[in-house]
Amino acid sequence: MPLKILHTSDWHIGKQLLKVDFNEDMELFFNWLIEIISSEKIDVLLMSGDLFDQANPAQSALTQYYKFLKRLIPLECKIIITGGNHDSPYVLNAPKELLQFLDIEVIGGAPENQQELFIPIEKNGEKVVVAAVPFLRDKDIRTAAPGESYDDKMEQIKAGLKAYFENVNNYYSEKYNGFNYVVMAHLFAQGAQTSESEREIQIGNQAGIEAAIFGDAPDYVALGHIHKPQAVGFPHIRYSGSPISLSFSEKLDRKQVVILDIQNGKLNTELLEIPIFRRLVTFEGTLAEVKEQISSYKHQSVLTDLAELIVKEENENVQTIRDLDDLLSRETENGLDIVKGKLEFVNKIAGTSSFMRKGQNISDFKPEELFEKRLALEENIANRSDLVNAFKEIMEQISEVK
Repeated sequence: MPLKILHTSDWHIGKQLLKVDFNEDMELFFNWLIEIISSEKIDVLLMSGDLFDQANPAQSALTQYYKFLKRLIPLECKIIITGGNHDSPYVLNAPKELLQFLDIEVIGGAPENQQELFIPIEKNGEKVVVAAVPFLRDKDIRTAAPGESYDDKMEQIKAGLKAYFENVNNYYSEKYNGFNYVVMAHLFAQGAQTSESEREIQIGNQAGIEAAIFGDAPDYVALGHIHKPQAVGFPHIRYSGSPISLSFSEKLDRKQVVILDIQNGKLNTELLEIPIFRRLVTFEGTLAEVKEQISSYKHQSVLTDLAELIVKEENENVQTIRDLDDLLSRETENGLDIVKGKLEFVNKIAGTSSFMRKGQNISDFKPEELFEKRLALEENIANRSDLVNAFKEIMEQISEVK
């Protein structure tokens, strides 16, 4: 009987997209994940960072997390969770000792002793050790120096990461020779395809390391941080990706988990696709074309789908702006919640549409703000303050008449 490990990451519990809460999406994923762990007889669950979307998660996010862990207890599946760049090591580690009694290992931040990263598992006649490396912060891999350049910092970070994983591999060779070897990590590997939902992709040690940094020792590297499922550099170095689409740039991703099957000391991988609970869709064209796409849309998801609109018209006019605002303010239609709109004109007149079409409606601005933003588009106006004051006086007079 094989020993089975399931690799997932980037749950981002508590995530919202343009004020749409993904709580229901995560609950459906958890239901599915529990069914898979049960039916596939998974022995170990790996979660490679970004458990939460915020360092200080809301109480509702914490509650959802602990309820999920509680549901896993009867399945006798060992759980290993590492912290990501979105996670607070202190929040994750707070219940660490308590969770260990439930066979749940949490490594929120890099420990002082690397020995604490290693979690040996012996079951079904198989032996595997997991090096549960969390997101590594600057202080974990280098010493900052006054006056250092950006390039110097990036080189030190890459050198620090290389040295860190070399030390991890050396410890494995010394203490666990003969065990299958799985490394968890949360970082940005060069060549990975990213999406717009990964924040601070080039900050700190997310500067991009080569996949070869992990060396030849690991049988599998379970990566987190990038939301698109993919192998990087080598077939055994893989991002499982986020379980649900977290931004419109991920709308075409086929989300998945990775199952590792270890039998007679040989490790094989299987990719298992996650059902789509909510679709993210883009409607693009003229306003008339976009309206037609909305009216003919066929909703087939469990949850309400989310839509973004990209409207492109030849000539700019105020009525088109108003019509788009009307679309954005509508209630759910055809199983769709329209949450984002963008308006582009080929023949553009400098005006309000030049500054307000980034997820904002004209109603989000006061008249004075619109007037000031419109003035800012003109380079040759000297008496701006006089014009603003005159506009305010006119608005006051209109208010008095009303």
